[in-house]
Amino acid sequence: MMQAYAAEVKERFGNTDAYKEHQAKTASYSADKWQAATDGMNALMAQFAACKKSGHSPDSAEAQALVKAWQAYITDNFYTCTDEILAGLAEMYIADDRFSTNIDRHAEGTAMYMHDAIRVYCGK
Repeated sequence: MMQAYAAEVKERFGNTDAYKEHQAKTASYSADKWQAATDGMNALMAQFAACKKSGHSPDSAEAQALVKAWQAYITDNFYTCTDEILAGLAEMYIADDRFSTNIDRHAEGTAMYMHDAIRVYCGK
């Protein structure tokens, strides 16, 4: 699925440092490494869904710990995810149906929950 959007991503973000860092960091990723990275993202999204289902508000310590883990995961596996970039991602999670549909596979409303938790974390 990532390959399907590669041209769009390059067009939108190709001149950014984050894009260049992503290209350099992932250039040597094997298919197994890509799968592991995807699996890790899905596991974190599932944790957000479970946090929401447990009744924790987006500003709860539990949700905020997940945001911190999400930001660290992106940084560790793809590119340095600053608070500014993270806040931008949060907006994409609800503005782009492709993101919200993918995230909401874990539970309806997870994309909005992640958005709201990230906005709290980033002080927006």
